[in-house]
Amino acid sequence: MKVLLTGANGQLGHCFQDRVPENWQIMATDSNSLDITNFHQIKKTVEQFHPDLIVNAAAYTAVDKAEIEIELARYINTKGPENLAIAAKSIDACFVHVSTDYVFDGISSTPYKESDLTHPLSVYGATKLAGELAVQNVDPKALIIRTAWVFSEYGNNFVKTILRLAREKDSLSIVEDQRGCPTYAGDIAAAIIKLYQGNAEGGIYHFCGDKEVSWKEFTEHIVAEAYAMNLIKKRPSIKGISTAEYPTAAHRPFYSTLSCQKISRYHIGPSDWMSAINYCMKKYLI
Repeated sequence: MKVLLTGANGQLGHCFQDRVPENWQIMATDSNSLDITNFHQIKKTVEQFHPDLIVNAAAYTAVDKAEIEIELARYINTKGPENLAIAAKSIDACFVHVSTDYVFDGISSTPYKESDLTHPLSVYGATKLAGELAVQNVDPKALIIRTAWVFSEYGNNFVKTILRLAREKDSLSIVEDQRGCPTYAGDIAAAIIKLYQGNAEGGIYHFCGDKEVSWKEFTEHIVAEAYAMNLIKKRPSIKGISTAEYPTAAHRPFYSTLSCQKISRYHIGPSDWMSAINYCMKKYLI
């Protein structure tokens, strides 16, 4: 069993490598070793390694910066997945592509299903949606996993940012009118492996955390857990603010909870993000 992984240095990439079964041979690549926007480089790598599975964890994720770097975001989030899908299909390999809740506009009040209409509000969301469509056009058997609010013990993420700010400041102002489900990257990795092992039908699958919260509520849980584990010496006060009070270059969906009903057919439950926060905190202590 051979797997080609892109985005190996990202949160999901690291977590995927931690969870790969021992009898799998993995080629873990980053942007320096494999440029997913370069089709000839991808084609050569795929033909030489000949993987059974290709997992695309690479993405342009600077949501606000993408409003300026439109072409770069498009190359990485749209052209890159298309290149990988073409290469995967050419050798009959399974292709798994990771996408985002930002393909939706957030006007819903109930969890988004895979069949719901998409309407991205940002360049990032639009390029990720275009990537999904490109992959499906090339190979309907490809697996596309939309996820949201990703965190882990690796890289830069919201949890680590809050820990840093909690050490530096006595009070934090956090957006409270955007709601979604935090998702542990390790659980996404495990879900990808289970989908592959379960010979999942091609198409889009939603996977996210099991409890919906606002960014403020997420922050409150992070701070409480960190304080209990003595990662921070004091608990800063946390003030809820509106999105309008925290303007950003890119518009974000007010509501982006995803329904995980479809993926549950393969005995994959949602991410238990509260337990994962505790696990990550222990990792930070080491």
